[in-house]
Amino acid sequence: MDKKQTGLQTYLVIGSLVFGMIFGAGNLVFPVHLGQLAGSNWGPAALGFITSGVLLPLLALLALSVTHTRGLFELAQPVGGWFALIFLVCVHATIGPLCATPRTATVPYAIGVAPYLSKGMQPVGLALYTGTFFLLTYFFATKEGKVTAVIGKVLNLAFLVMLFVIFLLAFIHPMGKLSALSPTTNYLHQAFANGFLQGYNTMDALAMLIFGVTIIAAVQQMGFRKERVALATAKGGLVGIAGVGVLYLGLIYLGTTSRNHFTVASNGGTTLNQVAHFYLGTFGNVLLLTLATVTCLTTAMGLVIAFSQDFHSRFPQVSYKNFLRANCLLSFLIANLGLDQIVTWSTPVLMFLYPLAIVLILLAILSPLFKNNPLVYRWALILTVFPAFFDLVNALPPVLLQMGFNQALVKWAGHTLPLFQQGLAWLPFSVVGFALGLVAWRWRRYNTN
Repeated sequence: MDKKQTGLQTYLVIGSLVFGMIFGAGNLVFPVHLGQLAGSNWGPAALGFITSGVLLPLLALLALSVTHTRGLFELAQPVGGWFALIFLVCVHATIGPLCATPRTATVPYAIGVAPYLSKGMQPVGLALYTGTFFLLTYFFATKEGKVTAVIGKVLNLAFLVMLFVIFLLAFIHPMGKLSALSPTTNYLHQAFANGFLQGYNTMDALAMLIFGVTIIAAVQQMGFRKERVALATAKGGLVGIAGVGVLYLGLIYLGTTSRNHFTVASNGGTTLNQVAHFYLGTFGNVLLLTLATVTCLTTAMGLVIAFSQDFHSRFPQVSYKNFLRANCLLSFLIANLGLDQIVTWSTPVLMFLYPLAIVLILLAILSPLFKNNPLVYRWALILTVFPAFFDLVNALPPVLLQMGFNQALVKWAGHTLPLFQQGLAWLPFSVVGFALGLVAWRWRRYNTN
């Protein structure tokens, strides 16, 4: 590869691939809502959000590159084939029909439709909107043509242009001061930790473990030598990550300053609609709904196609189209719970899966130090599962958390597990597990030499 190919232009291409993988209209509502909740503590909250919502997906991409694996299943195989399969199914279901795919329909609905319907009309409006949304998703997903991909790229760009126009207007004519807004209870003393946990909702680290191999394949096709693919991916990834980081910071700023005019909403979709109307009037609301719907539609298509293809390859006795139909139908049913309920019920799942994914990512990046030995993986993951389960219980919806058994578990964990109140009880356990795994690996090498 000559110098021209390894120049800035190449890394911009890689960066655009990474940006396109992470950016999705469905993720817009979470940084906006974070800004509203964090108030004057938006700085540490934003740092936490970017760490988990932006940095972790980049590390996931590097993990795949360093280990030369072809996806999550191979990445998790050192732990055991049974674990790799179960974890793959759980992650696919989470970023597929159980959480992320239904959210692609509920986010534009929350942004542009829900604010204009009465409470009594919400179920009907949501059913009609999401039904149409997933019928279109299924129709376009079966066509496999390039037209929708081109439309998606053009409208994604138009969506970004609209956002940056709003950012510019907000910078020139801010809605108020950042420092005058008091944080909500959770962000008074633990702004970074809560911002970090809020970043789980993007699900981008999980998605990158599934789809990141596509980016790595593109980097390899650019002609980089095998040993330089990881470095090129890191450099280009930083470009894309920087773009996503700027976007999230702008959205957090919008959410924070919106508190000067609007009360804290139940989700960021409502706030984004209010901000668009504040700066661009009714035209802004219509444009926001249109662009958010189409960009979320292209995201939904990518998710249902990837899910159906992967599951058909694992379970070939079920046809690709049957997986596609089942995926769209289940996504439609779950979407009718509404955005707030989807977030509420998906949070416990993310509190369990994300620690496992983070530890797996970091182990993969460090794997050259311990020759990718399964002992290290198993010790670290086994000790991570235990506290992650208690984090899951603590994040259960109130209807389940109020049960006596669950309350007893949470009370015990609160008195026993370090960092449990911050939602990071898995962190010290995973470090101890990693250390024990290294000791076990070295001991076995010593005894076999």
